[in-house]
Amino acid sequence: MTIPSLPRRRLLLLSAGGFAAVIAGCRTTDVLTPTDGQSRVETTAALSMVNTLRQSRGLSALSRNAQAEVAAVAQAKRMARAGQMSHLIGFNDSFAARMKGHGVPLPAAENIAAGQDTVQRAVQAWIDSKRHLDNMLGNFNGLGVAVAWDASSGNRPYWAMVLSA
Repeated sequence: MTIPSLPRRRLLLLSAGGFAAVIAGCRTTDVLTPTDGQSRVETTAALSMVNTLRQSRGLSALSRNAQAEVAAVAQAKRMARAGQMSHLIGFNDSFAARMKGHGVPLPAAENIAAGQDTVQRAVQAWIDSKRHLDNMLGNFNGLGVAVAWDASSGNRPYWAMVLSA
């Protein structure tokens, strides 16, 4: 039986490892979450790096977007809770619905990372990845960045950057 509304990757999870996915989805852990002030600091630091990059390419600067920042905080926390770096967590997850739910103007893009100990290292990892770099050089106006830590894994940091129209 095929389920056309689910991506192929999820069909494999359902047929080959559905039980493991259910167990992973039920994981409980302490998540050390950013404070509102901290997410502003992360966004400000990332904005400086991204805007320097954009300006070197003749592109307009981005500005801090509060809704994108809230969406980034939510995604970083979701990944830390799940203990996995993934854009989609759970069977009914939808990037567009998440962005809409946080009031992020579309089009939007999301960069994620895990393990980097500073915002500068996370942004550099995105710069070093063509697909993530393309997002940062895209036709966007706003930016939000956040980090959350999975306390059960030695405080592994999970990063999210949301770029918005």
